[in-house]
Amino acid sequence: MLDTITRIEPNLEGKGLKIGVVMSRFNPDVCHGLRDACLSELGLLGVAPGDVLYTSVPGALEIPLVLQTMAKSGRFDALIALGAVIRGETYHFELVSNESGAAVTRVGLDAGVPVANAVLTTETDEQAEVRMIEKGRDAARVAVEMANLQKALRG
Repeated sequence: MLDTITRIEPNLEGKGLKIGVVMSRFNPDVCHGLRDACLSELGLLGVAPGDVLYTSVPGALEIPLVLQTMAKSGRFDALIALGAVIRGETYHFELVSNESGAAVTRVGLDAGVPVANAVLTTETDEQAEVRMIEKGRDAARVAVEMANLQKALRG
């Protein structure tokens, strides 16, 4: 039966795609690791440096507003959120993690633009450092694949 079903295969070809990247400056060592891995992977996937717009914001709660502005501009095929929220001794961790995550998701749904969420939420700096490279690369792959899927679906 699968041979008679129309299927859209995953497509990781980034050539010609326009990608917006927003990074939090809080926890800079981890965020710079995420950024460097993400931008490198976008290049490996064929996204031209001139087709990437990168900016940074103070923290994870500021990421969604900039993503929303980018999404509304109509200039981007996909967006990427990069950041690190590391647990401290107060409730602030839960607030920032939950609110930023929900808002990043809402941007993509409201605008119809894929958003790869690579805002790490970890218990310790060490956990974030272990995850930053792979999560940065993964964000690039998700953005490219989802941009291509949306294009294919819109035909």
